[in-house]
Amino acid sequence: MKLNLTIAYHSGYGHTAKVAMAVEEGAKKHSNMDVVMINIAEMQDKDWDRLDNSHAIIFGCPTYMGGVSAKYKEFIDKASGKWMQQKWKDKVGAGFTNSGSYSGDKLSSLFQLTINAMQHGMIWVGNSMMPASASGIEGPNSNQLNRIGSWLGLATQSNNETPDISPPKGDLETAKLFGERVAKITHQFFAKGD
Repeated sequence: MKLNLTIAYHSGYGHTAKVAMAVEEGAKKHSNMDVVMINIAEMQDKDWDRLDNSHAIIFGCPTYMGGVSAKYKEFIDKASGKWMQQKWKDKVGAGFTNSGSYSGDKLSSLFQLTINAMQHGMIWVGNSMMPASASGIEGPNSNQLNRIGSWLGLATQSNNETPDISPPKGDLETAKLFGERVAKITHQFFAKGD
C-alpha cells in the first residue's frame, strides 16, 4: 500500500522552498511513499483533498517577526473547517521553519505548528538528531547537521546576503534526514503486514 505524505509550505523569498525540497528528497527515499509538495500560497481544492487523504502532513514556513508568516497563519485559519470535521485526526504531523537570524525565535513558529497539529488530533514527529558540537566560541559550522539544535521540529537558517547558497549545506542535509525520518515513522505507523 502506497502512503501519502504531503509537505504544505510557504516561502516568502525562496529559502524555505529550498528546505521543503530537501525534506521532499529525504521523504522520497522511502519507496512506499507518494510525496507531494503544496505551496499554500497557491492552494486549490485538489490540494485540500490531497491533505485530507494524506497519511502525513509536514508543515513548513518561514519565521517572520517571531512567528509563522501571515500567509501560513491564513492557511492554518482556513484549515479550521478540517478541524471541525476531524479530517486530519490521527495523521502523522511534523514541521519546519527557516529564518534569517540564527535563533529568530524559530521555536515560537514550531510551537504554533505543533499546537495546530495537536488541535487537529495529529501525531507529532520531532527531529531526533543530536545537535552539532563546536569547539571554541564560533559555534557549529554551516556544514554540520542540526547546527541549530532543534528537536520539536526542523529549524534552518538563511543569510539574506547569500540567497544562492542559503540555507547552507548542513541545514539542507538535516532537512533531508528529517524528511526521511517522517516518512519512516509514517510507514511504521500505517503499514500493515510488513
